Amino acid sequence: MNSFQLNLKTLLDRSARYFPDNEMISREPDGSLFRYNYSQYYKRVQKLANVLKLLGIKKGDKIASFAWNNHRHLELYFGIPCYGAILHTVNIRYGAKEIAYSISHAEDAIVFLDKDLVPIMESIAHQLPKVKAYIVLDYTVPETSLSPVYSYEQLLSSTHSTYCFEEVDENLPASMCYTSATTGLPKGVVYSHRSIYLHASALCFRDVMGISEHDHILPIVPMFHVCAWGIPYAAIATGAKLILPGTRPKAEDLLQLIDSEKVTFSAGAVTLGIDMLTILEEKKYNISSLRQLMLGGQAVPKALIDEYFKKYGVPVVQGFGATETSPIVTFLHIRRDQLRVSDDEKNEIRSRQGMLLPGLEMKVVDELGKEVPWDDEHMGEILVRGPWIASEYYNDNRSNSSFVDGWWKSGDIATINKEGSIRIVDRDKDVIKSGGEWISSVQLENELMAHPDVLEACVVAVNHEKWLERPVACILLKNNQTGTTNVEEALIEWLTPKFPKWWLPDQFMFVEEIPKNANGKYNKNLLREIANQSSSITS
Repeated sequence: MNSFQLNLKTLLDRSARYFPDNEMISREPDGSLFRYNYSQYYKRVQKLANVLKLLGIKKGDKIASFAWNNHRHLELYFGIPCYGAILHTVNIRYGAKEIAYSISHAEDAIVFLDKDLVPIMESIAHQLPKVKAYIVLDYTVPETSLSPVYSYEQLLSSTHSTYCFEEVDENLPASMCYTSATTGLPKGVVYSHRSIYLHASALCFRDVMGISEHDHILPIVPMFHVCAWGIPYAAIATGAKLILPGTRPKAEDLLQLIDSEKVTFSAGAVTLGIDMLTILEEKKYNISSLRQLMLGGQAVPKALIDEYFKKYGVPVVQGFGATETSPIVTFLHIRRDQLRVSDDEKNEIRSRQGMLLPGLEMKVVDELGKEVPWDDEHMGEILVRGPWIASEYYNDNRSNSSFVDGWWKSGDIATINKEGSIRIVDRDKDVIKSGGEWISSVQLENELMAHPDVLEACVVAVNHEKWLERPVACILLKNNQTGTTNVEEALIEWLTPKFPKWWLPDQFMFVEEIPKNANGKYNKNLLREIANQSSSITS
C-alpha cells in the first residue's frame, strides 16, 4: 500500500477542490453575518501562509490564537499547521496567570488575537518576552501598548493567494491545547496531524456524530477548547456548511442561528443547553432542523434530554472525552436492538455516555487495577489508549502520574453495562466518600435538575467529623425563586424514592448563580470551599 501522509493539507485540498461553492458563515461582533465559501477560504489560508513566511516563522514554531469562534480563527486552524507551524489555541476564559503561563510554557512566537481581547493581552505582555509580534484579527488595530502589532486583514491584503503547501509528516505536531486548570497550572497536550486526521474521520462515522457534506454545523463549543471537539476539522473534511457563532454569543444568538441557518448538528456545554431551553420558554425559535444536539463538559441530566425531545423533537446526545483524548472517546447512539423501545427508554439510553469509538481501547478498573464487571453497578476509573490519545503532557513532569504503560488515566469514575455503554458516575476528586461508601454527585445533580423548580444543581462534598464527607447541594431555582424550608422539604421528598437515605444532601444552598470554570463546567473546587465555610459556620 502507498505510504500516504494523513495530514491536514489533505483535508484542506479536498474541500477546496470538491466543494468550492459550499458556504461558511461567521457571526460578526455587531451581530451581522459574514459569508464566504470554501474557495475563498482556501485563498485566504494561502495568504496566511505567505504572511507567516514574511514574518520569519519557521517550521515547528508555535503560534498562539486568542480568539472566539469566527472565520479568521478558522483560517488559523489550517493555515498554521499546513504551513508546518503549530497552532496553540489559548483559553480566553483562563485567569491572567494561566494565560501568561500557557503562552510562555508553549514558547509561542506570535499571538493572533481578537480586537476585544487586546486589553487582556496588554495586561500580561510584560510576562511574554518570547512573543515577537501581535496580530489583531481585524481590519484595524486599536490604540494599544502591544508592540509590534499588526492588522490581520492588512497583512493578508499585502500578499498574494498563491502558496504551495508542502507535504507535512503526519507525525509532526499540528496544534496544542492546555487543560482546564482545575487543579494547579494547566497542562499542555500536543496533537499531531495524524491524530487530528483520524479523530476527524471518526466523527464522520454514522454511529458517532455522522458529520457529512449535507450538514449545517454550528460548533458552540469554543475553538480554544480541545479544537472545538474536533468538529471544524470534520466539517471542512466533508465540505459541510459551517456556521461560527462569533464574539461572546448568548443563548438567544445561538437559537437565532439555528433557526435562520437551519442548523442540523450543534455541540456545546450542558450549561448552554439549559440556557437555550430557558429562552425557548419565552420566545419561539424553530430548532426542528436539528438532527442532533450534542451537549457535554459534564453528564447531561435526563430531564434536559426529555425536555428537548418531548417539546421540540430534538435528540440530545453525549459522549465522553477530555483534552488528552482529542477529545471524543465514547459516543452515544441507539443500537439496532434498541430501535423498537419507547421514546422514554431511548432517552434513558441517551443519558449515558455511550460506547467506545472504533480504533481505541478502553477499560474501567477498580482501585487494584482490575477491570470491573459489565454489570452497570461496579464503579471504576476509565483508562484509554489509541491513535488520538496523548502519551504525555508537553514538557511537564506531571505526565508520570497520568500516563502509565501506554494508558491515559482519566480520573473519571464510571460503570459499564452489558452492551459496553459507560455511565459517568463522577470525577475521582468529586465523588463523595461518606463512611467508606461512595456517593455520586452526578446522579444527585441529574435528579435534582429533573425537579420542575430547579434550573441548575451542583453537589459537592463537605468535611464531616464522623462520616469524613457529606453531600451539600447548591441549587439555582427557576424564575428567580428563593429557597425556603418548604422548597428543601420538597427536594428531599423528590430524592427520597430514588436514593438510599444516606445519599441525601445534608444541606441545600440556594444561590443566584452557580460559578463555572474556564470551560463552562461547574467550578466544584470553588463550591467546595464555599460549602465547607458555610457548613463550619452553621455547625
